[in-house]
Amino acid sequence: MNAAQDGLFVAQQLVRITAKEARYLERTVGRLCSMNIDLAWVESLESSDEHSEMLDAFVSRYGRLQDTLGDKLLPALLRLNIEKTGSQLDNLLRAEKLGWIESTQVWIELRELRNRLVHEYMESASDLLSALQQALQSADKLGSTQVLMAQAVQRVQSK
Repeated sequence: MNAAQDGLFVAQQLVRITAKEARYLERTVGRLCSMNIDLAWVESLESSDEHSEMLDAFVSRYGRLQDTLGDKLLPALLRLNIEKTGSQLDNLLRAEKLGWIESTQVWIELRELRNRLVHEYMESASDLLSALQQALQSADKLGSTQVLMAQAVQRVQSK
């Protein structure tokens, strides 16, 4: 297997992984959205294993998909397209120009939101509620990014 074939294999494998991660995230979002996520729900996390485990699953899946897309698939896709890789910001800017992400600014906002979910988990119920509601509303952006990146890999594969 040559380097190009190896790069395509890695990218295809990452597409399969991120597709599965996106499906799992979508299922968790669906479960959470079927509940009344309000301040009382967030405050119940200390006493409700079901709620806290659902939140843990969401935060984990949200972060995992974002990490796999940004830290693994994006650089692999850039290399596959014979593009220079650099810092994550450089990679995101290039991905935006290539149409693989909605915008670098949106990606950065999603990353900040992910960090808020992790850090505000134990700090403030109202801050966690705000971050959770924003993340639930924006989770579909991660799914659509996965689709765009998968399509980019498919275009390389069909050449």
